[in-house]
Amino acid sequence: MRERGVRKKLNGVVVGTSMEKTAMVLVNRLKKHKTYTKLTKRYFKYLVHDPQNRCQIGDKVKIIESRPISKRKRWQLIEIIEKSEKGNLDNGSDQTLEQVT
Repeated sequence: MRERGVRKKLNGVVVGTSMEKTAMVLVNRLKKHKTYTKLTKRYFKYLVHDPQNRCQIGDKVKIIESRPISKRKRWQLIEIIEKSEKGNLDNGSDQTLEQVT
């Protein structure tokens, strides 16, 4: 079988998971102005295919370009680089409240 062409890979942060098997990922980039050479932040939100619904808000993820899956979904989740601590803190606070009462 032939290997596919070079596909883009990006890193970003999950900002939304309200859809089934889909996550919204925010990717930040630095762009240099041609004349003034000032760096400016550019960001874009990508809809990413997450077939197992593993992503949570705040996770750092790696995504790869793929064939069109739906109208706006053209990226797939490769891996979760770092899980967010937000979910862990919520579980811990519930346990401490139960222990106090």
